[in-house]
Amino acid sequence: MRINLPLPALIIIGSLLLPGHVDAKESDRFLRERMVSRQIEARGIRDTAVLEAMREVPRHLFVPEKVRSESYDDHPLPIGLGQTISQPYIVAFMTNLLKLKPDHRVFELGTGSGYQAAVASRLVKDVFTVEIYEKLADSAARRLVELGYENVHVRSGDGYYGWEEKAPFDAIIVTAAADHIPPPLIRQLRPGGRLIIPLCGPFAVHQRVLVTKDADGSIKKQAIILVRFVPLLGH
Repeated sequence: MRINLPLPALIIIGSLLLPGHVDAKESDRFLRERMVSRQIEARGIRDTAVLEAMREVPRHLFVPEKVRSESYDDHPLPIGLGQTISQPYIVAFMTNLLKLKPDHRVFELGTGSGYQAAVASRLVKDVFTVEIYEKLADSAARRLVELGYENVHVRSGDGYYGWEEKAPFDAIIVTAAADHIPPPLIRQLRPGGRLIIPLCGPFAVHQRVLVTKDADGSIKKQAIILVRFVPLLGH
């Protein structure tokens, strides 16, 4: 005799089906794992520490609820005030370029929602980040504290001038496009340090530039890839 058993309920996530008993946390972990596998590892990033940080940080908690369903998709998302959270690959790519180590101190210009700082914080001793929009700085600071990122330090202000009293930094990351490299950031970069910044190009396309500072203080620049970023404000 053939017995027909009822099929379990299914949860649809993107184009995949998951068993209905999978809870929200498991679903989020699944989406982060898929994000890392398809968007980051598939594009050549192999640093295991960077990959683990991208798997660990809950990106969906750094975006507004109205776009939360797109948290792990391969594109940037709006976070208010005309600002965005970069697509996951760009966050991983920038983090990977900095070659971060556990004893490093990092400066970030452009906190946004705090996601990039949270990812970097899993790899270094401290992250100091400045956001020109006070509303975004305040919300990012609260979010980072609530989520336990105790080594991220946020303040509102013009990040063009860095955070002089906390300098020098082993790495600096700029998450908004500028038409030049801010001289204060060069000064605050430790010899041997690395700085990544999107510089304005024609047709609103930005060229990501990696700056390295040699032990003697000399600067070298290397163009990496073309991207699109919100503009750097202030100064």
